[in-house]
Amino acid sequence: MHGDDILHHHCDWCKSWVFTKPAMDLGFVNVRATLLDDASWFAPWMETQTAEKLPWAETGAKVSFQRFPAIDEYQDLIARYRTERT
Repeated sequence: MHGDDILHHHCDWCKSWVFTKPAMDLGFVNVRATLLDDASWFAPWMETQTAEKLPWAETGAKVSFQRFPAIDEYQDLIARYRTERT
């Protein structure tokens, strides 16, 4: 979560973590769903770091990784997301 590969963006006023963007432009940002005023419409498509989740925590995401996927997997994941979401 630290280093030059990813950029975390925070609210200047309250310092809340708003979104994360890979330093290399891969065509997506990771929006922090907990910051949405109304998250009732939101359904995660991909989850990461599930090796550390609580046993009862389930998101219903179609794609799941125990850790973060390798950077070279993201282009295929983005293409798959576009295909399945449209």
